[in-house]
Amino acid sequence: MSLATCGALAVVLFTPPAGAQSLPATGGTGAGAATLGKTDDAGHGLDPSGKPMSAIQWLSKSVTTPAAPKTQVPAGTPGVLPGAVSTSVLNQGPALDAVGLLPVRTTGFPRGLWGKTPTAQLIRLIRGTDLDTLPALQSLFTEMLLAEVDAPDDSTGDGSLLLARIDRLLDEGALDQAQALLELAGTGRADLFRRKFDVSLLLGDETQACAQMKAQPDVAPTFPARIYCLARNGDWSAAALTLKTAEALGFVKGDMANLLGRFLDPALEEDSDPMPPPARPSPLVWRMMEAIGEPMPTTTLPIAFAQADLRENIGWKSQLDAAERLARTGAIPANRLWALYREHEAAASGGVWDRVARVHMLDDALKRGNAGAVEMALPEAWKSFREAELEVPFARTYADRLAKLRLTGQAAQARFEIALLSKDYEALSKTLPAPTPRDRFLASLAQGHPSVDAAPNAMGHAIAQAFAEPPPVPQDLADLVANQQLGAAILNAIGGITNGAKGDLAGVTGGLALLLKVGLVDVARRTALQLMLLDRRG
Repeated sequence: MSLATCGALAVVLFTPPAGAQSLPATGGTGAGAATLGKTDDAGHGLDPSGKPMSAIQWLSKSVTTPAAPKTQVPAGTPGVLPGAVSTSVLNQGPALDAVGLLPVRTTGFPRGLWGKTPTAQLIRLIRGTDLDTLPALQSLFTEMLLAEVDAPDDSTGDGSLLLARIDRLLDEGALDQAQALLELAGTGRADLFRRKFDVSLLLGDETQACAQMKAQPDVAPTFPARIYCLARNGDWSAAALTLKTAEALGFVKGDMANLLGRFLDPALEEDSDPMPPPARPSPLVWRMMEAIGEPMPTTTLPIAFAQADLRENIGWKSQLDAAERLARTGAIPANRLWALYREHEAAASGGVWDRVARVHMLDDALKRGNAGAVEMALPEAWKSFREAELEVPFARTYADRLAKLRLTGQAAQARFEIALLSKDYEALSKTLPAPTPRDRFLASLAQGHPSVDAAPNAMGHAIAQAFAEPPPVPQDLADLVANQQLGAAILNAIGGITNGAKGDLAGVTGGLALLLKVGLVDVARRTALQLMLLDRRG
């Protein structure tokens, strides 16, 4: 993409951190229990309001930030400063909000992407962006979260925008990317380490996170996290002593105390009934449930938990289910999913097993270069992957090889749609047959000059209008760009197009026009093609 324009011993050794007595048991029961097993249509865990749970709702309460000391000022003492004074530490590298993985030369974003937009407003926009959107927009949004650009003009250096970006990556299931951002930012702060700790738990790297917790006294772990890490580091006696101390002091109780006790003493688990699964487990609770032999399926949990099912010790079926969830959001590349499909033959039929079988059939036909076998395999494979909303990963895997074959009938039509959802959509649109008026409109769209008169439906009409010269950018979005708030304008455009896919066609025209105006031509074309070819109406 490019932007043209732009005991006593225990009490001594394990003193509870400040504020610990007010911490609830991580992943416990109570009001949240009403959400047990409740998911949306895509299998995401829901909060009591019915919305997908965000990272800030399911992260472990693994550390606590000590309360800031209060300065004692004698009553009646007159002020000696002219006003509020802000301070910053010199020579500490770039501001936290400017930390990013993708440099300008990679993204094409200008350094001033966030510009004059207030940080609080950007955080609201990032948190409010719908993650159930078109793949092209999801990819654009993720690039914005990962971009190495300047902090907003009003940034205080507290890293609040960085935290919002990381949490949104966690909501997408993009744990590797979130972990990389955390490594760049450093995890000496409690709020950053809390996220690093949970990412490590889900990726199976908790030993390293526990070692870091031990090495950083400034990171104040809560009792459950401390006990867990003591056990992971092999100090079971200290872990048991710490648990007894925490229970005696009232810092750990109820379900958490029960879970920690079973985690430390397998005999308790053998002699007890299974624990009721917590409604909203944190990664820490989820890992301990797994450790005591009561694993919880990830299918009804936030998508970040699916990453834990990609570990090599997890069954193949669970790996497949998790990889499909993650591929839908772009959290893992298509080749990782296809490597799993190709690992074994299908063990049953229906659902993911049908997709495994069809991958093997299509792969075999392509390997033999047998056009007739491809014509037999492709339509059913394409139908199966469309139903699973995995069209774009499918296209990225097969488009180039399919383009080299002479195909007819349904296979030729499927091949044409697959080509337009691939990375080489423009070049392929010029070489593949487009026999119907709809196909010719799609080909012209791929090449950047769709005609309003040739639009086959209302969506096509709204899309074609956006490609007029000059692009009809809505005034509110144009004002944001003019006021050096490009990032906010793009985020608003993403929202408009996403809503447009559900019926607000004016949002489609305005959002695409903005993307074209600021030089995001490839994103605009891919988004438009996906609006025509994919069903993403929510």
